[in-house]
Amino acid sequence: MKRTNYAGLIDETYLEQTVTLTGWVQKRRDFGDLIFVDLRDREGIVQLTFNATNAAALSVAEKVRSEYVLKITGQVVKRAESQLNTKIKSGAIEIDVTEAEILSTAKTPPFYIENDVNANEELKLQYRYLDLRRPEMQRNLRIRSKIMSSAMHFMDTHDFINIETPILAKSTPEGARDYLVPSRVFPGSFYALPQSPQLFKQLLMGAGFDRYFQIARAFRDEDLRGDRQPEFTQMDVETSFMSADEIRELVNEWVKAMMNDVVGFNLDTENIPTLTWQESMDRFGTDKPDLRIPYEIKDLSETVKNSDFGVFANSVKDGGVVKVLAVPGGANHYSRKDIDKLTKYIERFGAKGLAWMKVAEGALTGPIAKFFNTEMQSELIAKSDANDGDLLLFGAGRMDIVSATLDYLRRETAKELDLIDQTNPWAFAWIVDWPLFEYSEDFDRWIAAHHPFTMPNEEDLHYLNEGEDPHKAHAQSYDLVLNGYELGSGSIRIHRMDIQEKMLKALGFTKEKAHEAFGFLLEGMEYGFPPMGGIALGLDRLAMLLAGQENIREVIAFPKNSRATEPMTEAPTRVESKQLNELGLFVPDAE
Repeated sequence: MKRTNYAGLIDETYLEQTVTLTGWVQKRRDFGDLIFVDLRDREGIVQLTFNATNAAALSVAEKVRSEYVLKITGQVVKRAESQLNTKIKSGAIEIDVTEAEILSTAKTPPFYIENDVNANEELKLQYRYLDLRRPEMQRNLRIRSKIMSSAMHFMDTHDFINIETPILAKSTPEGARDYLVPSRVFPGSFYALPQSPQLFKQLLMGAGFDRYFQIARAFRDEDLRGDRQPEFTQMDVETSFMSADEIRELVNEWVKAMMNDVVGFNLDTENIPTLTWQESMDRFGTDKPDLRIPYEIKDLSETVKNSDFGVFANSVKDGGVVKVLAVPGGANHYSRKDIDKLTKYIERFGAKGLAWMKVAEGALTGPIAKFFNTEMQSELIAKSDANDGDLLLFGAGRMDIVSATLDYLRRETAKELDLIDQTNPWAFAWIVDWPLFEYSEDFDRWIAAHHPFTMPNEEDLHYLNEGEDPHKAHAQSYDLVLNGYELGSGSIRIHRMDIQEKMLKALGFTKEKAHEAFGFLLEGMEYGFPPMGGIALGLDRLAMLLAGQENIREVIAFPKNSRATEPMTEAPTRVESKQLNELGLFVPDAE
């Protein structure tokens, strides 16, 4: 059954040669004694012709239907000028089939095997093995494969050692919920699937493997969205004796090599900007800004604190902020009805309304313009960096709510008005100097902004001392951002026992609880840990962006849906009571 080449790669270099090809029937066109069949494989499509000259082959073609699997032998001939197809590699030739064999028949698929297919996602996930036949999906997974190959090659040539860490591990309180696996041998005890290899890679640094990496699977039981799955893949990297700057330089090298390997883009890493976390929040309302959008958030708190508009004045008086986004050309695009839709959406961020005005002939118009005199209107326009025809969208109140609101409005308006800078297709950025802690509404307490093993800035170490406020400390941490998505998160780690104990105490751990949760790591620190740091880079999101997709399910072979279920296998499923009994578990209504 040896084939000559992939069907989609047969071109004019094969003219007059006899070839053997295999693949799936994409389309069949029957003209009686002449039948055309488009044969598809992972590389593309080639046109087959069956005619009465080869009656046996023609009789096979009469039987084939879409998605039948064929093996054919025939001669490569030039297409007629009127039949040329410049959209495909094989478009100048066709195969005059002399022999044909049906290797497998197929039922009519529930949707067409083609790009931009009109089928709902749930149906495509249910028949994922068919969805994966579509050229777009084949391309997506090949991009993902190239990213992995690039990572492996780069790390190997930079003296990193590929080491696997356990999947069945101990549950440790690091942030998100764990996926738990019950132990049959120790009833009532559970393994946890790793949220990351964090503790193991720090132990590897303590063991002297100063350059470690792996393509790691990680698991988090958290609410899903377009760029999040319960199981995901990251390139996990850890180093000893390297500064944060040196680690970022190394990652920049890999990113440059990877972008060239995968999409043929020559990335100028010298001009990747570095922003502090505070600067990013002030200018963009988010710690993962999309730098392709050419307009930013401006703070008007001082300007409007004494204005006649009570919503603004009172927000500042109560310790909040007033910020604005000047949307270029938005005045003519957005009607009051459109703005009402935006107002409804931002309620999810805690916003109680959306104040707005439009700029026309150097003045402001709109429902709240009357509260600002001519002089203040001019000042507002100037400080908003606004021009005639712009739409001003305001956020007023608590800083976090205003930031989330204006971040969303910035992204949404740029998308709707096609204002994303296409001359800068890959806008990378580093976000540094993060807060060491953040307050979690879900847990109703302070948690580590990255994880509990992040080293504070040297000048902030005193905040961990008794009587100081640890929440003022900033971390030696850094995130890599691309086009508004977090690609990687890393930090310099704590390698000293005294600092680690203070950090855990600030998070609410007693000494006993700290050793119960992380005793193996804390004990390891007593045997001489080197200074260390690293980063985890999300390969799912990276593949999504390089493939031009908006959902990571499009670059994962067998993903979960938004409810964390897998429609094809129907996982998760109930299991038999016998299995539960062996594990010492009781589940109501178990079969």
